[in-house]
Amino acid sequence: MLILNLLWYFVIFSFCGWVINGIRTLFEEKRFYNKGFLASPFCPSYGVGAVICYLTLNHFQDNKFILFFGSSVILSLVVVLIGFFTEKALGFKPWNFSDMKLNIGSYITLPYSLLLGIMGTILVGVLIPILNSVIELIPFLVSLIVVLSICLLILIDYVFAIITTLRLQHRIKKLNGVSSLLGSDVPQEKIDELESNYNMLFTENILRRRLVSAFPELKNTAYVKQIAAKLDEIKTDNMKEYTQVYENKNDEPFAFGFCFTKLFYLFLFGSMLGTLFETIWALFAEGHFEIRVGMVYGPFIPVYGGGACFLTAVLYKLYKLSDTLIFVISAVVGAGFEYFCSWFQETLFGTVSWDYSNTAFNLDGRTNLMYALIWGFLGLVWVRYLYPWASKLIEKIPKRAGSIITTFLIIFMLFNAFMSVYATYRWTQRDDGIPASNSFERYLDKHFDDDKMNFLFPHMQDVNETGITSQGLISSERPYETSSSDYSLTTQPTTQPTE
Repeated sequence: MLILNLLWYFVIFSFCGWVINGIRTLFEEKRFYNKGFLASPFCPSYGVGAVICYLTLNHFQDNKFILFFGSSVILSLVVVLIGFFTEKALGFKPWNFSDMKLNIGSYITLPYSLLLGIMGTILVGVLIPILNSVIELIPFLVSLIVVLSICLLILIDYVFAIITTLRLQHRIKKLNGVSSLLGSDVPQEKIDELESNYNMLFTENILRRRLVSAFPELKNTAYVKQIAAKLDEIKTDNMKEYTQVYENKNDEPFAFGFCFTKLFYLFLFGSMLGTLFETIWALFAEGHFEIRVGMVYGPFIPVYGGGACFLTAVLYKLYKLSDTLIFVISAVVGAGFEYFCSWFQETLFGTVSWDYSNTAFNLDGRTNLMYALIWGFLGLVWVRYLYPWASKLIEKIPKRAGSIITTFLIIFMLFNAFMSVYATYRWTQRDDGIPASNSFERYLDKHFDDDKMNFLFPHMQDVNETGITSQGLISSERPYETSSSDYSLTTQPTTQPTE
């Protein structure tokens, strides 16, 4: 039973997380003690991460690269979200990476993210299959009673820990309010009494003593502002790219503000970045070098460029929103854009370039939860950091030279799109046995023959061969399945479909 197994995963890996934290504390502080939020020996954040990681990646157990990459992204997002919401709800951070390099808002750091990828790979690929065989040996009723009892214990422990934390913060706020009313002429005895009452807050009962021992930040919540100061400084500077205005139009730089010219360059930038990403993905995920482009000339994958423009258009006016809202909106918009591109490709060309039908939480095989989370993360990074940087870079182009270059690039990309569509059309005709009817088609047959098109678009598949319809996946003897996609503007069936 899947739900029963998931509960066991949650319990077991919550306990393992508590042990790992204890061992780390033993090495760092030379003593073993409970540094978790709960009084019981469980760290639910580890259990939650394990369950989400398994549900999302269990279909990729044989592909270690996807397991590693997916685990790094998913578990990092879990760590960041838990840290963020704990800070907002309870006023302190359960973990703090501010003193380490390459950290993101002090919630996570790159080396730790890579470590999570290794842990997730081992968890999904090795540990959970072993656990499944062990869980099956336990009688169903006994297994259900035991795991539900432990989960109930964790829930009760969580409630007590939250209540203790909220009451403690209320008392701290009250005492801080009293101290702010004291004047400069207050006697020393009053100051000593206030300090004594403040210290007593953290020693009145065993729950408070344990929480403060595990989370010293509870004694001083002002640290949050200090930690976030540098990141807020960067965000504030980036905000100028959204709000800057010029009284004189002649003073405006090239492609200033939100305009067609800037979107065009963002399209080019995103298209080339997508080609680089897809090529690296093929190299590591499938173990071989493979060109993945969406147009016949140049390293362009238009879906990535379109995604960059679409995210910019949707989120440009929403930069003032919180990081959480931008993440959620980006996840929904990105997943919706990916779904639309898949549907549009199938409707217009009768082909598909990616299929997630065999992954968890997918929508008609066109997108899934994991990629929605990745879109959310990319959207947040794009709005806060990448777009302001790219926008400033574009605006540094001299106006006169920029106008000439832009005109040339627009003409080239239109010609590129025309040649890509027509080359694909001829590819379809050749597949149906239709000979060339004019000199232009003969030129295409010579310079964009089947071998060339298969090289440029290695994962193009006819919808009839893949089993994909506008209503989703249908039965097929040879379903097309890939963890990545070539995201091409034009698509065409191959005579030898990839299994």
